[in-house]
Amino acid sequence: MSTRRQFISTAVAASAASAFGQQAAPAKAPRQLKKAIMLGTLSIKGTLQEKLKAAKDAGYEGVEPNGGMNNQEVLDALGTTGLEAASVCCHTHWKQTLTDNDEKIREEGLQGVLTTLRDAKAYGAASILVVPGTVSETVPYDVAWERSITQIKKAVPLAKELGVHISIENVWNNFILSPLEAVRFLDEIGDPIVGWHFDIGNVLRYGWPEQWIKVLGKRINRIHVKEFDIEKMKKEGLYKGFDCDLTEGSNNWPAIMKALDTAGYTGWAISEQRGGQIFTGLQKLTAAMDKIIAM
Repeated sequence: MSTRRQFISTAVAASAASAFGQQAAPAKAPRQLKKAIMLGTLSIKGTLQEKLKAAKDAGYEGVEPNGGMNNQEVLDALGTTGLEAASVCCHTHWKQTLTDNDEKIREEGLQGVLTTLRDAKAYGAASILVVPGTVSETVPYDVAWERSITQIKKAVPLAKELGVHISIENVWNNFILSPLEAVRFLDEIGDPIVGWHFDIGNVLRYGWPEQWIKVLGKRINRIHVKEFDIEKMKKEGLYKGFDCDLTEGSNNWPAIMKALDTAGYTGWAISEQRGGQIFTGLQKLTAAMDKIIAM
């Protein structure tokens, strides 16, 4: 009898402890990420203000405009819609590359970076996106490395004066092809005002986003949320890999989000993804981003 009472007492206590534990378990805190969209992918018809209003109505909180735009037009559109400038994308870095063989073109590229920094300050953005240059048959890798670092260092004083970060993006430029290289590149520049704008989709051609995030860690200032389908790339061609909807490609989003959590990343998640041609496409994108952020 005593043993039976002890068993019942123990079972009741265990049940109560289990119930208490379930009640006391804290709810998972929502990720501190805000949704934005790259202006270059916001191809819905209309004026700048109409485009930004469509983004706002679809659920975005911010936008990534380009450098070199009419400052007042951008400020008016931001003010009217209530969107924030999440980042500003340099407008010269592909044509006037920081690694060009022509010194004059490299200087034009630098001026583009400086203009973008000033634009970002005007819009209240704390970071700009910069492609660091390109490697080609006529621009060797080691030469591109030295030229790019030299030009970016020239922009550091203004960036520090304005309090705006320069964030290097990983793109298909035959340059900085691994996260270890990315860290070395930033270390050689040697100033924390220069960090990384991590493009999730661009990595899948030759790596895994979660691995890059782990290595880059706190150096990540901004992220581009983008999908890529490796199998489609293999079957239909390189750029066809981007021809897929968000969450329907090869990205391991749970692993990516876990890596971002471990890195302590908060702030802007900027969509650079197809689907911005019509309002329903924007709604679909924001819903997909919400799904990813909640993983």
